[in-house]
Amino acid sequence: MITHIVCWRVKEEVDGLGKPELLEKMKSDLEGLNGQIPEIISLSVGLNEKPGDAASDIVLMSTFADWEALKRYVEHPAHQAVVGFVSRVVRERRVVDFEQ
Repeated sequence: MITHIVCWRVKEEVDGLGKPELLEKMKSDLEGLNGQIPEIISLSVGLNEKPGDAASDIVLMSTFADWEALKRYVEHPAHQAVVGFVSRVVRERRVVDFEQ
């Protein structure tokens, strides 16, 4: 099983939306991938509750059967649509992928 974790720091404002609204939209869009992409075994999104210099704003934790399933998820049109929004609002991104 593959675990895919992504942490982001989000800009303060984009297109008139403040950071709280951007984070809620990201969370909603990411959670909306459940059921749309068959390769997803599990997917959860969390908003940080303890801000700090080393903290990210939002995290995605998801699992996939194998590396090929993760690749299909990444390439899936529903995922790419979310990436389009996320790439505009994010100022920093960190990823960890590992096999269990």
